[in-house]
Amino acid sequence: MIDNYVALDLETTGLNPSRDRIIEIGMARFENGTLTADYEQLIHPGMSLPEHITQLTGINDNMLKDKPLIGDVIGDIIAFIGENPILGHNVIFDYSFLKKAAVNSGRKISLRGIDTLKIARRVLPEAEHKSLEYLCQYFDINPGHSHRALDDALSAAMLFEKMHEIKPEDSGFQLTTQLIYAVKKDSPITAAQRRLLTALLEHNSLQLEQEIDMMTKSEASRQIDLIISQYGKNT
Repeated sequence: MIDNYVALDLETTGLNPSRDRIIEIGMARFENGTLTADYEQLIHPGMSLPEHITQLTGINDNMLKDKPLIGDVIGDIIAFIGENPILGHNVIFDYSFLKKAAVNSGRKISLRGIDTLKIARRVLPEAEHKSLEYLCQYFDINPGHSHRALDDALSAAMLFEKMHEIKPEDSGFQLTTQLIYAVKKDSPITAAQRRLLTALLEHNSLQLEQEIDMMTKSEASRQIDLIISQYGKNT
């Protein structure tokens, strides 16, 4: 059985790494099957949180306003993981956000993974659902009391152990897989876009949920086009 890994979970503003942002990361490092270190950090996403994300996680804008940007801590995150594979429930989701953050910060990241969701589909065909929440109830796993990143990372690690007890010969307990997610570095908002967007907002008495200086070039372009299509370009 693989017994050296980092269990990882992210909370994000949504499901698409090309436009959504990380708001919390939780990691737990296991060595020889024993928990040796953990890491938990709230992240300022540069935008207001959707209401349903706050309801789901309990994280609100006030909790994030003074927290670091992902670019400020991605180096620490990569260092914590080191050469270990990352374990998660649908681990490619978490990896896609990490890869995006790493590329935008000019860093390289190439990791191997252990996906407890894929293992569950093979090992637990009788389970009605395969979500982490359902399977934690199925096995009476309860590392914490909230839908937060570190709790979910620890839950995935406990699930890994529980499933190994059922079918230790499954390949998912012996082999990691290379995680592959193609991503391009985002270009920041240009000075011209910033001026035009600021003018459009002021002229039409509008406010954005996202901080202008945190926008990418493509995000700014979409927002400008949206405002112009709705209000015109008179500034």
